Amino acid sequence: MDKISASVLLKGLAPEGFADEAAIDLVTTDSREVRPGCIFVAFPGEKFDGHDFAAKALEEGAEYVVLNHPVQDVPAGKCFLCPDSYRAMMMMGANYRRQFSPKVVGVTGSVGKTTTKEFCYAVFSAFGKTLRTEGNQNNEIGMPNTLFRLDKSVEYAVVEMGMQGLGEIRKLTLAAKPAGAVITCIGRSHLEQLGTRENILRAKLEICEGLPQGAPLVVNGDDDYLPGAAVRPDLEKVLFAVENPDADVRALDIVSGAEGTRFTIADKAHGSLPAYIPAMGLHNVRNALSAYALATRLGLAPAAAAAALANYQTTGHRQHVVEHGGVTVIEDCYNANPDSMRAALLTLKEYPVRGRRVAVLGDMFELGAITRQAHAEVGALAARCGVDLLLTVGGAMRTGRDSAAALGANAVHCRDKDEALARLTAYCRPGDAVLVKASHGMAFETILDGFYKAVPRD
Repeated sequence: MDKISASVLLKGLAPEGFADEAAIDLVTTDSREVRPGCIFVAFPGEKFDGHDFAAKALEEGAEYVVLNHPVQDVPAGKCFLCPDSYRAMMMMGANYRRQFSPKVVGVTGSVGKTTTKEFCYAVFSAFGKTLRTEGNQNNEIGMPNTLFRLDKSVEYAVVEMGMQGLGEIRKLTLAAKPAGAVITCIGRSHLEQLGTRENILRAKLEICEGLPQGAPLVVNGDDDYLPGAAVRPDLEKVLFAVENPDADVRALDIVSGAEGTRFTIADKAHGSLPAYIPAMGLHNVRNALSAYALATRLGLAPAAAAAALANYQTTGHRQHVVEHGGVTVIEDCYNANPDSMRAALLTLKEYPVRGRRVAVLGDMFELGAITRQAHAEVGALAARCGVDLLLTVGGAMRTGRDSAAALGANAVHCRDKDEALARLTAYCRPGDAVLVKASHGMAFETILDGFYKAVPRD
């Protein structure tokens, strides 16, 4: 974070004339990070309440603290009250962002946000210094923290925007002020909070509110909601697709192998271009297309943008392919919902292997009324994809095992992750491919760690 005067950073948040010209170079919500020249924002929490550390933050050199309510031993001249700490973070993030002029792009959608962000990072990095959201920091704390990392050397910034309900993406986009945006798809995650996919569409389209006139809005032409979605008439709506023949940017001649996927980009505006991505699955082809489409509609060179897709790198446990002991492991346990489960199982089906295909699947969260149906559909899809063994873990995924077994699949429901690990280790042999996928709260990375320890390397 570059130094910025407190009066500028707190504009519109603290009372006029409250803040002085002290140089601020850190905004933090973590009391352990407090140092001179920072602003500490107190958040109430279930285990810890940041307000309990406010006085100590000032003792350790914080210029100001942001509080939801008065705190004993915290002088009024060093704190200002904001009933919503999230709002304070967003306003400071917006004030800081206004000091710089990078070309910011926003990424949202039900599935594939982080992967698409990484494809965008690969593309935009080919044209200049690019900042991106770290990890999954896409909420009302994480996104301001991304903005605070801007400096004068940054030419492009790729900002991921997530949400739990209506109105949240609106706040993010108005703070980030993107020059263009991608909506990956309208899926079924967040149905527990929003109730219908129509409401999810409304929430995702809020990203348009921060876009300037004429900005590109790049959307998935294969999605059943986005092609017909009404957007502001002054925006340039650009469709990318694998299947939709009317899309502005399509992928043709798709060929997948163990090392990745090659295809031809058919762009109505720029013709045909060869492309390669070090990833498998049609969902990743779509993610790559969206990054290419956004970059080119913002004026970047098409050939260079297409070539830069090859620089994509996976992050975390998102369809990260590992070869271990002769077994191909598809690590995909960062998160899960019906759409990403489908994409992962289809990737497993397509993956070129000498041996057998194994899926270890766990519960998907936040599905509300469709929980049972969604897990049953996943199990049935696993059976139709021809997995040689399906191992399921979790109360909800038991339904997935039952539906797979009903279709004749070799499916076993495990009482816990330890049993799943034991069965997986006993079953696998060199040449097999294994998909490990569940919602992040299932902590399936422990299965991966256990498998790697139990199975000797080549």
